[in-house]
Amino acid sequence: MNIMDFNVKKLAADAGTFLSRAVQFTEEKLGQAEKTELDAHLENLLSKAECTKIWTEKIMKQTEVLLQPNPNARIEEFVYEKLDRKAPSRINNPELLGQYMIDAGTEFGPGTAYGNALIKCGETQKRIGTADRELIQTSALNFLTPLRNFIEGDYKTIAKERKLLQNKRLDLDAAKTRLKKAKAAETRASQLNSARLEGDNIMIWAEEVTKSEQELRITQSEFDRQAEITRLLLEGISSTHAHHLRCLNDFVEAQMTYYAQCYQYMLDLQKQLGSFPSVYHCNNNQTSVAPIPSASSNVIGSSPLTSTSGLVITSPSNLTDLKECSGSRKARVLYDYDAANSTELSLLADEVITVFSVVGMDSDWLMGERGNQKGRVPITYLELLN
Repeated sequence: MNIMDFNVKKLAADAGTFLSRAVQFTEEKLGQAEKTELDAHLENLLSKAECTKIWTEKIMKQTEVLLQPNPNARIEEFVYEKLDRKAPSRINNPELLGQYMIDAGTEFGPGTAYGNALIKCGETQKRIGTADRELIQTSALNFLTPLRNFIEGDYKTIAKERKLLQNKRLDLDAAKTRLKKAKAAETRASQLNSARLEGDNIMIWAEEVTKSEQELRITQSEFDRQAEITRLLLEGISSTHAHHLRCLNDFVEAQMTYYAQCYQYMLDLQKQLGSFPSVYHCNNNQTSVAPIPSASSNVIGSSPLTSTSGLVITSPSNLTDLKECSGSRKARVLYDYDAANSTELSLLADEVITVFSVVGMDSDWLMGERGNQKGRVPITYLELLN
């Protein structure tokens, strides 16, 4: 029974406090009550904390979008995180593309130029996929996790103490209002003409003033204490910025590593693809297309025109310049080339061979000679030497 009475009294007291705060807050909004203003330093700290929270959330969410563009995958990872379970491993887009290329190259035949190129491209795409996975893991650990810890940990504590400070301020202002009303009532009572009423009212309102002053001292003390606690927490925002700066440096370093790996993978792939035939013949003798990014003025077949697709289209009229000359010439090999059949000559980059034209040979080819070896060579792989 005593416990029940205590709970009822506590509930009533809490309800009274809540009602008092609600009335004070409403009157402040309507301009009917005075409001205790926080000092400028504390206001600046509160503004800085709120600004930090807003921008940290935006940066964190956009980084998640950057690392994982698929919204469904992000939702799935969020659910697994809340369930405290590890999300299942999922093949990413570069890895999936790489597997398709490898499967297609195997189907077409690893011995063919296209099949071999597809396999090599697929292997490179899978390596890029692995690098992408490492970037996501590193960034999540060193960048996203600290940002999320601030939002879900430190800032929640700050918000809780800030809310408590707001309540203490409302209690303080309500106490000030009650004291002000009690003093006004005491003044009116002292001005009454009736001696009986004057004595009774003055005593009653004097007790009310004393009680209100004591309550004001208590609420002022609680407010000052809470303001100090909140200030100490808010001053930690500067340390948070310093920590997030280190995390940002880690994120940038992870991106640098990722892009450097991707660049090196593609550079290696480009060198490997340079050894494959890049000139294809059409039955209608249309202009051939060669994906060789060279525009040197000394390259046989000069004045390459770059198309919108990134391929180099070489003018057929310039390809016949050497054929109009009699005799043989020396030429430097620009790229590795693997012979597709016994009529062709395999080439190594930077080696010097002898080339000459043969009557009736396709305009995109010359005869190459290296010692006792002889065979057709693609003209776009050569640089004519003076």
